[in-house]
Amino acid sequence: MPAFVGVVKLNSIASSGVFHIGDVFAISPQSVVKTFAGAGSFNTGDGLHVYNYYSNTNINDADIADENVVANA
Repeated sequence: MPAFVGVVKLNSIASSGVFHIGDVFAISPQSVVKTFAGAGSFNTGDGLHVYNYYSNTNINDADIADENVVANA
């Protein structure tokens, strides 16, 4: 059902985000991310003490493509 929309201010939108006003049949945002992180990378908090005397992150990936989003609607 159509609607009248007033002023819209868009400050930011993420890389896989969708901004939509109006009628739509399907919205399908797609994003693929591979993250490599060592020991203690995602720790959060106040007064955090992390002791990593030896940290090794293996990033050897034998396959060429992990997740294909081409023609994946």
